[in-house]
Amino acid sequence: MLDHQEQPPSEHHTPREGMAGAGRDAVRMAVVVGALGVVFGDIGTSPIYTMQTVFNPADPHPVPVSTDNVYGVVSLIFWSVMIIVTLTYVLLAMRIDNDGEGGIMALITLLRRWTAPRGRRTAAALAALGVFGAALFFGDSMITPAISVLSAVEGLKIVAPSMEEWIVPITAAIIVMLFAVQRHGTAAIGRLFGPIMIAWFTAIGACGILGIAEQPAILKALSPSYAMSFLAGDFGIAFFALAAIVLAVTGAEALYADMGHFGRRAISRGWLLLVLPACVLSYLGQGALILQDAANISSPFFLLVPGWGRWPMVLLATAATVIASQAVITGAYSVAAQAARLGYLPRLRITHTSASTIGQIYVPWINWLLLVSVLTLVFAFRSSAALAYAFGMAVICTITITTLLFFYVARSRWGTPWWLLATGAGILVAVDSLFVAANLTKLAHGAWLPLLIGLTAFTVMTTWQRGREIVTANRQRREGSLQEFVTKLGSGAAATTTVPGTAVFLNRGGQTAPLALRANVEHNHVRHERVVILSLETRPVPRVPEAERVTVDDLGYTDDGIVFVTARYGYTETPNVPAALRGLSPEQTEGRLDLDDTTYYLSKIELRISPEPTMAQWRKRLFTATSYITADAADQFGLPRERTVIMGAHIDV
Repeated sequence: MLDHQEQPPSEHHTPREGMAGAGRDAVRMAVVVGALGVVFGDIGTSPIYTMQTVFNPADPHPVPVSTDNVYGVVSLIFWSVMIIVTLTYVLLAMRIDNDGEGGIMALITLLRRWTAPRGRRTAAALAALGVFGAALFFGDSMITPAISVLSAVEGLKIVAPSMEEWIVPITAAIIVMLFAVQRHGTAAIGRLFGPIMIAWFTAIGACGILGIAEQPAILKALSPSYAMSFLAGDFGIAFFALAAIVLAVTGAEALYADMGHFGRRAISRGWLLLVLPACVLSYLGQGALILQDAANISSPFFLLVPGWGRWPMVLLATAATVIASQAVITGAYSVAAQAARLGYLPRLRITHTSASTIGQIYVPWINWLLLVSVLTLVFAFRSSAALAYAFGMAVICTITITTLLFFYVARSRWGTPWWLLATGAGILVAVDSLFVAANLTKLAHGAWLPLLIGLTAFTVMTTWQRGREIVTANRQRREGSLQEFVTKLGSGAAATTTVPGTAVFLNRGGQTAPLALRANVEHNHVRHERVVILSLETRPVPRVPEAERVTVDDLGYTDDGIVFVTARYGYTETPNVPAALRGLSPEQTEGRLDLDDTTYYLSKIELRISPEPTMAQWRKRLFTATSYITADAADQFGLPRERTVIMGAHIDV
């Protein structure tokens, strides 16, 4: 992990210790810079469009521009960021991780692990809610690149109005290039983007200071009294304003989902020391600019920049919004990979892009799905204003679900007293619920989109989980008992010829006989001298220690050359079958395995839709269609293609 524990300083250092300490500091700083380049782009570019959306005169529920309303909006933005991002995520949620991994799927895993038997029903309901939250995050991952890059390129309307018709084509070209470079990994991207984001936050903070200098009184908006008086004084206006104010906290879930990439400490430092101050200064500066002239609501972010710096700011904003997209793209990879490991999605092809950081991955299928979806949104909506309310709904629903799961897991993990838990949860959930209610008023104006995306993804994920259970049960009936099968072989009841060599049969567990092995014995009447039945087990932890990686069972016979091997992996690891077998001794496998000449057998399942009422027919068709995206098992498990035999079988669903 990159999230190192700091050691207390010593009064005396040898030169070697001093050099080692400097090296650790350099590593920590490099991780923080990398986090700035990947994690904070989404939330760090919210100042481009948040204030503009709040005071948008074309809004179906417009917020009138007045001194009191400007103070109230800026105050609400500041305290929303402090409560939702700083308190809920940075100070609370990110303290709960699954061996370094964060995000909704990690919370679901912890729910499964720590829930007492009497709380299983509640945990199951919360886990289903968590799956819906993960599904909503996919919607967020589609909307963020579209709205972020569009909002930056729209700065051309300020600096070069004649180029307005080029905004959508330029946005599309940038998005295509962004997704095309994902295969190179987040480490390389982070090193490139980190310095750009440092320049970005420095620039928006400096522009904010310029605006504050013109209207220093705007600093009074930091007082919560202005937010409270805005809500209490004219709740109708303030309530509808919340649907746009929520845009200030976009990217909060990406901080948590990307925690496995960079560690909690690096993300917390980057947020508290640079990102939060810069964003707050920008919001204050924009508020001051609107107080000077109400006409500045057309584009307060870019108009805050001095005339000579607007072209460079448009270019810098475009780069920063590309990075904003990167934050949710990497988060989507993490969520999809964890969902596949936990049985909510098919096995996906996952590429690890860093030799030193195991959490940095690339998922090709998710990458291209997001690209097509983002381009569709860009060409369909064509402006950031049109996408704003769709964006807000995706963000706040995901945040609310994460808050609920966090407090339940906190009770299980820390034994937090109920009265304290209820108080904290009540306050934070009440704040989140107010934002959700405000966004529900925008359903007809785009808020339906993330709910539709989330519901679609949720249906696919839960259908896959249920279908997988049905197929596993039917397959177990077809395969029969492994112990009985081995006993039959040992007794000589099955007439077979033993051929030299080693055969490895991949199987789903240790209770049933592999279909490929049964076919070899019953139809070909042969068996190999050495037979390894291998089961790959995914544990609900990110990584499994090497000492716990492999166990061997002789299945009751120590001289028949047949053993059952269990190889365990965490949900962030990529299984490698040959590597796992190389760690076994001849004593464990009842003889030496010739792995350079071993044949690997896979059972390929062809699904057939049956009339049995196990699932609705439309869900069976959806499950069958989803199965086609399953990654190739030989590649996924590191099997040598030239020595892998695939044998097919039909299974009803």
